[in-house]
Amino acid sequence: MKDKIINIIDNWVEEDTENYAGVLSATSDDGVIFQKAIGLRNRGENLPCETDTAFGIASGTKLFTGLAACKLIDSGKLKLDDKLCDLLSFDLGKIDKRVTVHQLLTHTSGVGDYIDEEAEDFDEQYTALMKNYPAHLWINLEYYLQMITPLEPKFEPGERCCYSNSGYVLLGLVIEAVSGTSYQKFVKDEIIDPCDLTHTGFYRSDSLPDNTAIGYMQDEDTEAWSTNREGLPIIGGSDGGIYSCAADMDRLWRAIFDNKVLSADMTNAFLKSYVVSDEDGEDDIVESFGLGVYHYSVGGKIFYSTVGADNGVGFFSAYYPATKTVISSFCNTGYNGCSLLFGELVELL
Repeated sequence: MKDKIINIIDNWVEEDTENYAGVLSATSDDGVIFQKAIGLRNRGENLPCETDTAFGIASGTKLFTGLAACKLIDSGKLKLDDKLCDLLSFDLGKIDKRVTVHQLLTHTSGVGDYIDEEAEDFDEQYTALMKNYPAHLWINLEYYLQMITPLEPKFEPGERCCYSNSGYVLLGLVIEAVSGTSYQKFVKDEIIDPCDLTHTGFYRSDSLPDNTAIGYMQDEDTEAWSTNREGLPIIGGSDGGIYSCAADMDRLWRAIFDNKVLSADMTNAFLKSYVVSDEDGEDDIVESFGLGVYHYSVGGKIFYSTVGADNGVGFFSAYYPATKTVISSFCNTGYNGCSLLFGELVELL
């Protein structure tokens, strides 16, 4: 198995990494199977990526948010059927008063999305959003409400599934309201520190710690590279923006499956498939949402993943219970060409 994994990754590295800069990692219970650092983490200072470099993981943060909400459920401070309007004291504007915590976690709330990934003009909307709400002001989750509460619902709560960044911002506010502390601090105190994630955190993009990758975007016309500082919130929130590294993602997945983050019952609830988001009958692949984690069934075999993509960010990490293998890819050029690699590894594992 180890030789097959190494062969698949090596072949992909040789053929498909023209615009890839980052880290590829495969680990098992016995340790590292494969790790390779490619390209530069800092182009201005010509600093290379290293296997322990931390990268922004964008929406991979939703894994942490789901775990944080489930921690509060585990402790009896929150329930899946609690209504958002009963938990938050803010004026929620046009948000449906029937929306529940469960619906937010499973992307079935119908809340209008400030970053609507279903929209055909998504790129134009995002550019306008960052112009109207400059990146350096995106510090507190409450700031996001002005972008979310005026939006019409996309559908009735529970009617269907639609990936929602707004829903996870609202979950962050719920975590703050119930815990009495900031979302970022709660995640640090309850997940990052107990799991010994030593290079994971909500780092400000203007003061990144040592050995942390700067995200880069390439101009389509000039092919020049620029940093993503003006294209992302200055500090991550509950829908995206945390930084992490290969070793820490390995530790986190294993802590989850060893019931070190949540109780055994809550772990099962967290991982359970609740709503199908994509189904490919030809390949017998079913993608669905747990409570903050992607749940995949491939020919009846199960694995779990978290993914993220944004300006200067490309990320995926997956855990395969049958082989206790963690596969992760971190990228600071926004390169999303890992799908073929991911597919081959899924087929193997």
